[in-house]
Amino acid sequence: MSKVLKELKYLDSHEWVRDEGEGVFTIGISDFAQESLGDIVFVNLPEVGDEVEIGGSFADVESVKAVSDVYSPVSGTVCAINEALLDSPELINEDAYEAWFIKVENGTLQEGLMDSEQYEEYCKNEE
Repeated sequence: MSKVLKELKYLDSHEWVRDEGEGVFTIGISDFAQESLGDIVFVNLPEVGDEVEIGGSFADVESVKAVSDVYSPVSGTVCAINEALLDSPELINEDAYEAWFIKVENGTLQEGLMDSEQYEEYCKNEE
């Protein structure tokens, strides 16, 4: 069973978001997503200052199986990217929740995201 963290919200496309307070949000992909992808070999991230939109693709992840878009659960301005992933994309496989992708400021959170219990149930149906 994939690890699901209680304090996060989830998209049905397997991204997670953490509300850091004051309109700042941290975004990454879930443990379920990294397990489904297999060994991740490359990550393409936006630049600091780029705008992201709810439901829009802001990054892509390349694994031995496929290239997958990463979708944003928030609208706002990218204020930080996880530089470590550019050199070591395998960090996502090691701990998908430590290996965040971006932080967004002045963010607006998407309505109707899943909590951890809803997401666990959703993942069971995906398997």
